[in-house]
Amino acid sequence: MRQATAFSPGHITGFFQICRHENVLETGSRGAGFCIGLGAESRVLLKDGTGKVEVKINGARAKARVTERAVRYLLGEGRSDVSVFTTLQLPLSQGFGMSAAGALSTAFALTELLGLGEEEAFTAAHVAEVECGTGLGDVAALQCTGVTYRRKEGLPPFGEVQRIPGDFDMVLARVGPMIDTSDVILDPRKAAAINQVGQDCLRRFERKRDLYSLLDLSVDFTAASGLLTERVRKALVAIDGLGLGSMCMVGNSVFAAGPDLDALVRQLGRFGMTFRTNVDLEGPRML
Repeated sequence: MRQATAFSPGHITGFFQICRHENVLETGSRGAGFCIGLGAESRVLLKDGTGKVEVKINGARAKARVTERAVRYLLGEGRSDVSVFTTLQLPLSQGFGMSAAGALSTAFALTELLGLGEEEAFTAAHVAEVECGTGLGDVAALQCTGVTYRRKEGLPPFGEVQRIPGDFDMVLARVGPMIDTSDVILDPRKAAAINQVGQDCLRRFERKRDLYSLLDLSVDFTAASGLLTERVRKALVAIDGLGLGSMCMVGNSVFAAGPDLDALVRQLGRFGMTFRTNVDLEGPRML
């Protein structure tokens, strides 16, 4: 038996547009967001066997479709048994990119054990996310790291992701129940509304590609996309005047930045669990 451990940051999207193609590697989203210091750590055990895959998340057996799909993509016809032990530092299905982080940290560790390269890890995680309907652009952004602009959909080299200068500390808050991303991005009516607003945000971002524009447009996208929930709306009202914040896409969650993070924690703590983090500039890595 051999083992390896890897970490992947999470990722938050501020605004986006859904873009689908026949080729899953060309499918993704255009938009902007940032990779964050909190994410997922995965320890992977590999041994000879029958092709069994078992995943535990935060110590409990889990039906982790994205991680399992990424593992099976990398194993191919191999008959090894894989055990995955993932620790998530943020909640699932709240727009923090934890599905991508769990799959990508697992893929990094497994490619190390299989003698494959990082490109195969990114490919496996992206394919798994798209096929499972849990995300579109997180893996492409995590391949770039930092504050990112997904100018062309898909995983590079099919897609194009640019890094935007910027580094800041922030507060995250989970303020309501989880939202299944697939219920949003696979719904034709919701997708049409998202794409209309997202296209306008992208046009405006092309004129001024910087962090402040990203944050401002995230606020506009949240207000106009139809995705804003009542719990998120109340949380954002509560921090008005303390800084700039918006909804994490797609979740009952908020990100906020400002001069007084303690004040943001106090206000957002009235609505749910809070976390402090920063922009991650390192990307996925072996531990």
